[in-house]
Amino acid sequence: MKKIVVIGGVAGGMSFATRYRRLNQADEITIFEKGPFVSFANCGLPYYISGEIDSRDKLLVAKDTMLIDRFNLIIKQNHEVVKIEPKKKQVIVKNNGVESAYPYDKLVISTGAKPIIPQVKGMDTIPYFTLRNIPDLDYIMDFIHTNNPKKVAIIGAGFIGLEVAENLKKLGLHVSIIERANQVLTPLDYEMSQFARLELEKQGIDVYTSKDLLEIEDNKLIFDDLKLDADFIISSIGVVPESNLAVEAGIKVGMRNGIKVDEYFETSIKDIYAVGDAIIVKNFITNEDTLIPLASPANRQGRQLADILNGLDVKYQGTLGTSIVRLFDQTFASTGLNEKQLGNRAYEVIHLLANDHAGYYPGATSINLKVIFDPKTQKILGAQAVGKKGVDKRIDIIATAIKSGLKVTELQELEFTYAPPFGSAKDIVNLAGYVSQNVILGLSKTVQWHQVDALIEEGAFFVDVRNTSEVRSLGKIKGALNIPIDDLRSRLDEIPKDKKIVLYCQSGTRSYNAEQILRPLGYDCYNLDGSYSIYSKTQKEVK
Repeated sequence: MKKIVVIGGVAGGMSFATRYRRLNQADEITIFEKGPFVSFANCGLPYYISGEIDSRDKLLVAKDTMLIDRFNLIIKQNHEVVKIEPKKKQVIVKNNGVESAYPYDKLVISTGAKPIIPQVKGMDTIPYFTLRNIPDLDYIMDFIHTNNPKKVAIIGAGFIGLEVAENLKKLGLHVSIIERANQVLTPLDYEMSQFARLELEKQGIDVYTSKDLLEIEDNKLIFDDLKLDADFIISSIGVVPESNLAVEAGIKVGMRNGIKVDEYFETSIKDIYAVGDAIIVKNFITNEDTLIPLASPANRQGRQLADILNGLDVKYQGTLGTSIVRLFDQTFASTGLNEKQLGNRAYEVIHLLANDHAGYYPGATSINLKVIFDPKTQKILGAQAVGKKGVDKRIDIIATAIKSGLKVTELQELEFTYAPPFGSAKDIVNLAGYVSQNVILGLSKTVQWHQVDALIEEGAFFVDVRNTSEVRSLGKIKGALNIPIDDLRSRLDEIPKDKKIVLYCQSGTRSYNAEQILRPLGYDCYNLDGSYSIYSKTQKEVK
C-alpha cells in the first residue's frame, strides 16, 4: 500500500483524490487543507453576496463526511503543511500549534494561488478584503451586516472583481471599479471589453480605467487625478501561485514563482507532483509557458494526474484558458489568444454580429463574435464573444475546434441542431467560416476599427450603406457619405474612383455586399470589419 499525500483540498487536489480512489482502492490517500473547508465552490462565492445563491451550504460541493465514507479519504482540515522534506519523503504539518511529520510515497501539491494585495501607503487604514475562499466570504458578509457600508471600491476589473461588483451592486451599494489597464476584462481585446464597460455603467457602476492607486487617506483612494470615497475595498488585482512550500523544498519554479512540471505533472523532484493554479502550464496554441488560474483546467489536471499515477496512457496537452463571465444582462467569453498576446505574429481578425436564434422567432438577441486566425495556416488562434444568450455555446464550439485542429474555414462545415427557437440555419460560427474564407481568398478586403482615424487622415472616403433612419438614431463616422445599400447602384457618381473607399454598415453584411458591387467597377474598396457596431463602442470616452 502506497501513501498518497495531497496538499490542498479544493479543485485540483480533490479531483485528483477522488479519481485516484476510483482507480485504486488499496492506497492510502490523505488530504491536508489549511482552511476549514474542502471541495467548496470558490467560483460561486460572489453570488452568495447578493443572495442569488441563497444558502452558504450550497457552496460546499461535497461534504467531508461523504468524501470519507464514499471514497475512503483521510481528510485533515485546518492542517497546514508548513514544510516539505523531499529527502525524508515527508511533510511537516501544523494543527492547533502542534507540528507533526507525515510520510508519503507520492506527494501532490495543489496549493492554488493567492491574491495580490496593493502595496500602497495607507492600505492598512481602511477595511479591505479579498475573495478566494469561504472564510474570505464570511469576513465580507460580516463586515457588511455589522457596519452597513454605503460605498465600496473594487481594485481590479478582472473576472472576480466584476462578479463581486455586480453582486455588491445588487445588494444596494454604490460601487466603483478602478483598473490600472486601459480596459476592463483584459482577457478580451479592447473593443470587445467596451461592451462590458458600457454594461457596468448602464447598471450604475462607476468605472475608472488607466488609474494607479497612489495612497489611501481618511477613507479616500487617491489617484494622480482622482479621489474616491469608500467604506471598504475589495482587492481583485490578480493572483500569483501559492508556491512557497515548493520553493523552500528546492523544487524548480519559473514565471511568478509558478511550479515547473513536465507533461506528466511531475516537478523537478521525483515523486512530487503539482496541479492547479500553482503550476506553470503550456499554452495549447503556442506551447509557451503561461499561468492560467482557472477551475476547469485545475479539475482536469487533477484527474489526469490520477490517471498517470495509475498507469493509464494520459499526457497533459496544454491549456487554452477558455473562460466566461456574466455581468447583469450580458455574457462575455473568450478562448485562446487575444491580439495583445499575439504581438507581431501574422494574423487576421473578423468580427461578426448575428442573432442567437432565428430573428423572426420571439426573443432573439444579438451576439458579437470575434475570431482571430492565421491567414496562411488557417489555424484558429482565439475567439471572443459578447451577448445575452448563446455566448457560451459558441465559444465552447470554437474552443473544441481549436483543440481538434480545425481550420477556421472549416467552421462553415460544422453541423448544429437547428430549429427557430434554438439557432439559425447559418449559425454565427458557420458565418465565421464563410467570412474567413472570403478574407483568405481575397474576396473581401477589410480594415479594422483602430485604423479608422489614420484612414480618415490619409484621405480615405467612407460610405455608410445603412438606412438613413439608422444613421439618425445610431450615429455615424464623421465625414462619411450615407448611401443606403439599395440606392448604391443609382448613386455611383457620388463615389470617387481616385480614393480608397471604406464601406460600413451596422454589422458588416451590407457593406460586404456593397464591396462586391463596387470592386468589379474599378473601385479600391474595403469593408470595415465589425462595422459601426464595433467602431461605435470604441469611441466611448474613458474616465
